Amino acid sequence: MSDQPTPRRPASSATDIADLSARLRAGETRALARALTLADIGGEEARRLLQALDKDRRDTPVVGLTGPPGSGKSTLISAVIRTLRERDMRVAALAVDPSSPKSGGAILGDRARMGEHGSDPDVFIRSIAARGHLGGLALNIQASIDVLNAAGFDIVLLETVGAGQSEVEVAQVADVTVVISAPGLGDDLQAIKAGILEVADILVVNKADLPGADETARQLEAMLGLRSASRPSVQGDTPVVSTVATIGEGVAELVDAATRQSEAVTPEVRRARTERQAIDRLATMAGGLVRDALKIMPAKERRALVEQVRAGAVDPAEAVRRLFGD
Repeated sequence: MSDQPTPRRPASSATDIADLSARLRAGETRALARALTLADIGGEEARRLLQALDKDRRDTPVVGLTGPPGSGKSTLISAVIRTLRERDMRVAALAVDPSSPKSGGAILGDRARMGEHGSDPDVFIRSIAARGHLGGLALNIQASIDVLNAAGFDIVLLETVGAGQSEVEVAQVADVTVVISAPGLGDDLQAIKAGILEVADILVVNKADLPGADETARQLEAMLGLRSASRPSVQGDTPVVSTVATIGEGVAELVDAATRQSEAVTPEVRRARTERQAIDRLATMAGGLVRDALKIMPAKERRALVEQVRAGAVDPAEAVRRLFGD
């Protein structure tokens, strides 16, 4: 479990959810920012907000971009946003960053790295903190996506933390998963081979102007032949696209490939994914209830219960029953 601090809840405990959702639908940026804060923190206000927005649910495509540090994800996403705007699409980007050990907030701030889009009213970029959540994503990422969905964006881009092969969770959230590599990453390419290659719908060799780019592309193409048939891409093939994000080379081809993949997602695929997400969220909520119950338990009783579980005198299921008085 995460030991990272969580952000403080907003001072107001009586958010007017009806007013907030109406302003969100009307395109008000401040309302969107507030709604995303509630979604990220969770709790009763977030639940009421998501319930109010449910009738506005759309099938906005979600494209996840993941890969090891040094692959140039943020620069590539900025170039992708530029290409999407040239096609007159409203774009939202969620950049999940490592957490500050002091504040619990996002540490890197991808909005700074994508600053060229800051004045565009049809682009919304938000950095959110992972707060120690495994899988490269934030705990309430689906709730944030639901908010952006209701706000009427044409596409949502999701950048993960960049922790290597542990980032397979992105495939449970995104319609299309883009795995980014770059020449010269060495052991990080091995991590892709071992893990997140399995979730890729599109493979990208970024920084393709560097030596070794062609060899990296050949390695990835060869690895595709070894990938388990149980995880084909959305369309059944996995293109390998070479890009130079700093000058926009290959970015249009990447956007075209992501568009083809997202258009191939069927309602059945989306339904199966949302069912898996619901199960994961229920499990997460159950874990949170256990943590909360332990926090309010008298310290002496808590230490005794934990010691009994550690020593094997009480199994975890029995300990949970005791916590909730069953």
